[in-house]
Amino acid sequence: MVKPIRASDWLAHDTWPLLVALAAVTVPTIAKLSGQTWSSESGSQGPLILCTGLWLLWRQLPELREQAVAGSATITGLLLSAALLLFVIGEVTDLVTFQAAGTYGVGVAMFYSSFGGRLLQRNWFPFLYLAFTIPPPSWWIDSATGPLKRFVSAAASDLLHLVGMPVTHDGVTIYVAQYQLLVEDACSGMNSLFGLIAISLFYVYLIRGASWKRSLFTAFLAIPVAIGANILRIIVLILLTYFFGDEIAQGFLHFAAGIFLFSAALLLIFSIDGLVQFGLNKYRGVT
Repeated sequence: MVKPIRASDWLAHDTWPLLVALAAVTVPTIAKLSGQTWSSESGSQGPLILCTGLWLLWRQLPELREQAVAGSATITGLLLSAALLLFVIGEVTDLVTFQAAGTYGVGVAMFYSSFGGRLLQRNWFPFLYLAFTIPPPSWWIDSATGPLKRFVSAAASDLLHLVGMPVTHDGVTIYVAQYQLLVEDACSGMNSLFGLIAISLFYVYLIRGASWKRSLFTAFLAIPVAIGANILRIIVLILLTYFFGDEIAQGFLHFAAGIFLFSAALLLIFSIDGLVQFGLNKYRGVT
């Protein structure tokens, strides 16, 4: 019979080996993420997601301690073995996706061992949210950003051409007057997509609770919003280049335009979520 773990000894229940394993894989993984993914624009949201995701679990800690039930040692061993295998593969091959996934798996195994499967299932959202710290493999990013870069390049240049701007495009290359602009991966929408989905899900969870239907709606909503925001970003950069020159457009204003439009996209998602909630309350007769 599985017995509940008391608050006084929840860490003593075969958890110290898992804590050691977690520390052993976390330190090198964070170091690699900091030097590669998190230092680039495409992964700059990683530290924020990690800190807020851990905070979501920390705020549940009193309830977790009271309701903790020891997980199966067999399942814990299987989870830990699979996670460590992924970590080793990532470490040996220098593939940060596998290494981060292995570290994430060790954390899941530790949680399951300490608190049990029931609480793991009940706290599905923090673990789903923390999964966004695992960077997608580069081959997938390359295949996904290619069509997106061509689409946002065509959309931005065609819209400006409609209002009389001397703008044309060839694939991901945009020509405006004497300037030639190359749409990079960061402007494709993929970076904004992951960040918007993660932060929007965090907002929905805090405001609306752990509803998978609402989370799914928010994730799908973030896709057109992210793509639209990046089209506007490229339009802004084209206008800055045309009127003020390439040095101005590629300097601080390039980064500032990305931050501003990302914030505007978040506000748009929050506003749509609020309107949806207002409509649901009206439909249900809630005042």
